[in-house]
Amino acid sequence: MRRSQINELQRNAAQFFAAHSFRLPPWAFWRREDWLRNKHLSHEIKALRLGWDLTDFGSGDFDHAGLLLFTLRNGIVNQPGARDYAEKVMIVREEQMTPLHFHWHKMEDIINRGGGNLVVEMWNSTPDENLATTLVTVMVDGIAQTRQPGEPLVLTPGESVTLPPRLYHQFYGEPEKGMVLVGEVSRVNDDSKDNRFHKPTGRFPTIEEDEEPLYLLCTEYP
Repeated sequence: MRRSQINELQRNAAQFFAAHSFRLPPWAFWRREDWLRNKHLSHEIKALRLGWDLTDFGSGDFDHAGLLLFTLRNGIVNQPGARDYAEKVMIVREEQMTPLHFHWHKMEDIINRGGGNLVVEMWNSTPDENLATTLVTVMVDGIAQTRQPGEPLVLTPGESVTLPPRLYHQFYGEPEKGMVLVGEVSRVNDDSKDNRFHKPTGRFPTIEEDEEPLYLLCTEYP
């Protein structure tokens, strides 16, 4: 991805968050010189990879397979005294797919915070990590729903679904409904060890530096 494209996505994201009265912490808008000036204060932010995150899942086509995220809080698995929970906010575009995957450890609530409708498709996993053909039962705002494998679950603003470990899921914005402001509340997030994609994907994009970064991504802190 080009840096200019990432910068424009971040500008649009900041406007979208503000339009839905979702406020990011002040350091979300630090520039590189701010990170250098405050490096002695930002150890936890860097260590837990809080902040801006963006991926095209190795597709080279962000609009159709991609996700923009901001990690607000996170912890460390099995470390006494550390947070055992995480929170993210995401922007999902119409028909923009987050590919099929599950987490070995993480249980998460995926929440439609506003905007359009979020479509979630789910499959149970087999012991050898393939797709099962069994019915899927999940909690939607505390109410159990049972669905066929892969049957779309449409979350309108205010609705949420709880996804347990080892439940395959993919999601995208419903066509003609607009971008979706999506929240995630979960156990600790560990992208390096806890993601099992059904088909191999990339996680962090290769960036072509055609202009200076607007806001550094969580993998770029000095």
